[in-house]
Amino acid sequence: MAANRVGRHRQGRGGLEPGRGSPGGLEPGRGSPGRSPGVQRRSARVTVKYNRQELQRRLDTEQWIDGRLGELYRGREGDIPDEVNIDELLELDTDQERARKLQTILSSCPADTQEFIEQLLAQLKGLQKQRQLQRPPPQNEEPP
Repeated sequence: MAANRVGRHRQGRGGLEPGRGSPGGLEPGRGSPGRSPGVQRRSARVTVKYNRQELQRRLDTEQWIDGRLGELYRGREGDIPDEVNIDELLELDTDQERARKLQTILSSCPADTQEFIEQLLAQLKGLQKQRQLQRPPPQNEEPP
């Protein structure tokens, strides 16, 4: 099967074989040095397994948390909690439970954490648990 693709590759470029016609074995503007000649790139839609918008929201939230924790623990960076696990917070049923968990995590914080907790709870409202971020498989494919 790979031989067929390489054969088409050679014919599709005026009969030039890979490695001839330009340094590095590539024609100008074609492919990258790390890619094998004749191997076709897959469409991003085929290979993306997760919902990009949800992942971006999650990443933004995680970066916001890191920034805010840096502000809250200014001067005591060694006391910053190792992790504020978004999924653990999302698994809790109510905002009151989440707030209690956050207060426990932030118990060593020298600053007032109430505003941070309220803002984080508001950001968590639209997020999904990580295992729910996966896109459903297309109708014609079976899940792994």
